[in-house]
Amino acid sequence: MSRAKRKIDHIRHAISHERDLHNHFDDMEVVHQSIARLNFDELKIGMKVGELNLSSPFFVNAMTGGGGEETKTINAQLAAAAKETGIGMAVGSQMSALKNPEERKTYEVVRETNPEGIIFANVGTEASLEQAREAVEMIDADALQVHMNTLQELIMPEGDRDFSKRLTSMQKVIDGVGVPIIVKEVGYGMSRETAETLYQMGVRHIDIGGRGGTNFSKVENMRRERALSSFNNWGIPTPASIMETTIHQDMYVFASGGIRNGLDGAKAIILGAYGFGMAGSLLKVLMNEGQNALIETIHQVHQELKIAMMLLNASSPADLQGVEYVLYGHMKEWYDQRIH
Repeated sequence: MSRAKRKIDHIRHAISHERDLHNHFDDMEVVHQSIARLNFDELKIGMKVGELNLSSPFFVNAMTGGGGEETKTINAQLAAAAKETGIGMAVGSQMSALKNPEERKTYEVVRETNPEGIIFANVGTEASLEQAREAVEMIDADALQVHMNTLQELIMPEGDRDFSKRLTSMQKVIDGVGVPIIVKEVGYGMSRETAETLYQMGVRHIDIGGRGGTNFSKVENMRRERALSSFNNWGIPTPASIMETTIHQDMYVFASGGIRNGLDGAKAIILGAYGFGMAGSLLKVLMNEGQNALIETIHQVHQELKIAMMLLNASSPADLQGVEYVLYGHMKEWYDQRIH
C-alpha cells in the first residue's frame, strides 16, 4: 500500500473508530469558587511555554499530511482556522515528504496559508538530524514535534520493528536541530520514567498524548486482516499522564488525548500542563460540518476556558495551575499508587 493511501485510511478511520465510553477527565472535579473577583472581558489567554510564546494554550495537534491533494486541502483549512482564531498548529508526520518530494506541498500549504502563525513541524523518532532540519525548513517551523508511536508501528502491518537506535537518533536531533523540540506520544501517554529519560537527554517540552482520544491501536487494527485487539486499551489516560510527567519545573507539558472542550483543557492546566491540543475531534468537525463550524468550535473552546478561569479567579491560564480539585475512580487509584 502506498504512503498516500495509508494516510487517507488513517484519516477515515481516525474520525470513525469507536471511542472509549468513559473519559478520564470525568474522574476529576474542580472545586468551585463562588466569589468572583475578575472582569471576564479583561482575561488573557496567552501563555509563555519555555521558549515558545503562544497567544493561546490551545492548539491544533498533528493529524494529516502526505496524502496528496485531499490532505493538502484539509491542512489548508486547518491552517486557515488556526490563523482566524490565533492558535498554533502542528502538522502530521512529514516523513512521507522527506522520502517523496511530491508530498511537500501537503505541508507547505500550512505556512503559505498562515505565514505569521505558530507552527510545529513533525517527524518520527527514526528521523536523522538532516531530515529533522529539512522538516523544519519545509514549513519554517517554530518548533519540532518528534513523535513516539511504538505500539502503532507494531500493530501496523507495514510498520517498523527495530527501535534499537531510536534514542541515538533522537539525541542527535535534540542537540542539533536548532528549534525547540517537543517529544510527543500518539495516544498511549507518557510515564514518569519516560519523562525523566527525556529530561536527561535535554528535552524541555513534551506532549504526553495520553489515552482517551484517537486510538491508533484501533485505527491500525481496522487495517489488519486479523486484529491485535488485545492492545486496544493499552496506555496511560491523559490526566494520569499529566500527573506522571510534571516532575521538573523547567519541563513544559502539553496535554492531548481525549480533550473534548475548554473545560477539559482547563483541567489539564490545573493538573500541571502548560497547553493542550485537540486533533481527531477537530478533524471530525471539519470533515462533517466545514471550516466555519471548525472556527466556531475553536472560539467555543476559548470561551469555555475563560469561563473556567473566571470561576476560579485565574486572570491567565497559568493561574489555573495548582487550584483545588478532587479525583475519583480510576484517577484516584492511579494517584494513590503512582503519584502520592
